[in-house]
Amino acid sequence: MTGPRRKLPGVARIGIGGPVGSGKTALVERLIPAMKARNLEVGVVANDIVTQEDAERIKRSGLIDPARVLAVETGACPHTAIREDPTLNIQAVESLVETFPELDVVLIESGGDNLASTFSLELVDYWLFVIDTAGGDDIPRKRGLGILRSDLLVINKTDLAPFVGANIDLMVEDANEVRRGRPVMLTNCKTGEGVAAIVDRLVEDVIFAA
Repeated sequence: MTGPRRKLPGVARIGIGGPVGSGKTALVERLIPAMKARNLEVGVVANDIVTQEDAERIKRSGLIDPARVLAVETGACPHTAIREDPTLNIQAVESLVETFPELDVVLIESGGDNLASTFSLELVDYWLFVIDTAGGDDIPRKRGLGILRSDLLVINKTDLAPFVGANIDLMVEDANEVRRGRPVMLTNCKTGEGVAAIVDRLVEDVIFAA
């Protein structure tokens, strides 16, 4: 079983990883207002390989002060900047905290990566790995490191399951088996279904709010 690594005063650093198109940015856009509704002060660091597209999308969303969103251009495989050498991301988080010392949480979104991506524990206190039903209901059985080791596995785009022939119950069953007790949660970021439960889990496990 995974357990909280941080329940201390100060900013909680939460990683959000997963393959391209799994819905990471959409989840961030849902988490921001859900966290603000809990009186949590939020910042965002968004990673892309050679663009700032995800960061700009979040800035334009109207959900958060654009100054609280920083972009990191990794220039290489996305997992490099969140695992092998997370220096750029660590510096981005430190910059946000220096500018906005009232922050409770910084969401660190990885660039789109594969099932093997993981976060350095020097960078994050807790991390979510996002997969989606449109990728196929066999994804949990592929046992990528993100699926096995993330603190929380999020199965997103549950609304698409009927259209792609995915069996959500099977995905959850397989995920629970390979994760051996680590939590698995379902979301539909189009409607916001499941997002409040994720915030509850994060507050319980890792976020300190004064």
